Amino acid sequence: MMRITIVAVGRLKERWWRDAAEEYLKRLRPYVSIDVVEVADRDLGAGVDRAMREEGEAVGRALPAGARVVALAADGLALGSEGLAGWLDERMRDGRPLAFVLGGSAGIDPALLARADERLSLSPMTFPHQMARVVLLEQVYRAFRILRGEPYHR
Repeated sequence: MMRITIVAVGRLKERWWRDAAEEYLKRLRPYVSIDVVEVADRDLGAGVDRAMREEGEAVGRALPAGARVVALAADGLALGSEGLAGWLDERMRDGRPLAFVLGGSAGIDPALLARADERLSLSPMTFPHQMARVVLLEQVYRAFRILRGEPYHR
C-alpha cells in the first residue's frame, strides 16, 4: 500500500477545516496509508524571509526518509483530476513514499522548493493554506476513486 505524508505549515484552527480534513482522511485510508504532520507557522513580524526559512527547516526535518517530495506551488505542474490520477498512479509504481509539502501564509522557503523532487499546482489562484490542505486531500481521494474505476462527481 502506498504511503503518503502531508507536511503542512500551520494547523487547522477552525473546526470546519478540521472536520473536512478528517472526513477526507477517513475516506482515503482504505486506499492509502496517509498521515498529516503539522509544523508550527512562524511569526511574520520578525521578517518573512526568516519565518519562511525556519518553517522550511521544520518541514525538512518532518519529511520521511527516502520520500519523493512534492511541493504545492502555484508555478507547479497543473493537472485536472484525471491527470492527477494518472500522475499518482505513476508515483505509486516507483515504490517510494510520497510527501506533499504545503507552505504557510508566506509560501514555501526557496531552499525547500529547490530540494523538492517535483512541484504541483492546485490552481493558479492563491488559497489559504487551510483550504489548500482540504483541496489536496479531496483531489487525492478523487484520484484513487478514478484509479479504481469507482464513481466520482464529474
